[in-house]
Amino acid sequence: MNEPYGPEAPRPISSTSPGIMKMFMGFLTVFILVQTIGTVLFCLYLHMKMDKMEEVLSLNEDYIFLKKVQKCQTAEGQKSTLLDCEKILKGFQNIQCKDGALKEQPKFEMQRGPEHHEHPHLTHKNETPVAAEKREPIAVHLAGQQSSKAGSVLEWKETMYGPTNSLISNEEGKLKVEEAGLYYIYSQVSFCTREVSLAPFTLYIYLHIPKEEDRLLLKGQKTQSTLKSLCELQSIRVGGVFNLREDDMVFVNVTDSAKVKYSHGNTYFGIFKL
Repeated sequence: MNEPYGPEAPRPISSTSPGIMKMFMGFLTVFILVQTIGTVLFCLYLHMKMDKMEEVLSLNEDYIFLKKVQKCQTAEGQKSTLLDCEKILKGFQNIQCKDGALKEQPKFEMQRGPEHHEHPHLTHKNETPVAAEKREPIAVHLAGQQSSKAGSVLEWKETMYGPTNSLISNEEGKLKVEEAGLYYIYSQVSFCTREVSLAPFTLYIYLHIPKEEDRLLLKGQKTQSTLKSLCELQSIRVGGVFNLREDDMVFVNVTDSAKVKYSHGNTYFGIFKL
């Protein structure tokens, strides 16, 4: 029997194998995982690199700061208008004060005992000379010193406990100030009277300005009268506040320097900045 003719049935479209899909998804997962790990590692490396760069920049800034401090300690650096040496040295001093070693200082003082306290005029171990001068008051106290030179300008010497400062120098009896400001100037002169004199013994304090005439600042007088044949000790003391400029000089003058007594505590000259 003849079968009826009919068209050929279409073949079903082949679908992707499940094994291939699993391999593709596994590969994609591994790729994403590797990409994530690589990104994390790169970010970590970049962060470490930036920290290292910040550390290098910080060290560079510290180096520049230390170079400025070193330059400010020289005379050339202090005269420079480009450097604010006062601000730089103050910042350096503040850094030293924050040092952890200072926190242990009270314990160290207790171990040493009161007899080993540091003298107030000595420079601290880690403190620069310029910073020490800024920390200490600008003051000088000198004792009278007998001189073989002819003249009525008195000369002076340092004492064991009298303050000194490099910003005030003693130049042949004249005290020169290196920093302008208000200063209290004082002096006492003790003298010996052996006979009555109509002329009083006079103490002067003068301001000396180069290439100008000396200006009288203070004056003290005392009558020279005595009924004793031996020396009768008398004293004159003067003091006052004055506005001094840089490089100004002050000195003490008397009517008769041969009568001045130079024993301890009798004759002295001092100045300090307010």
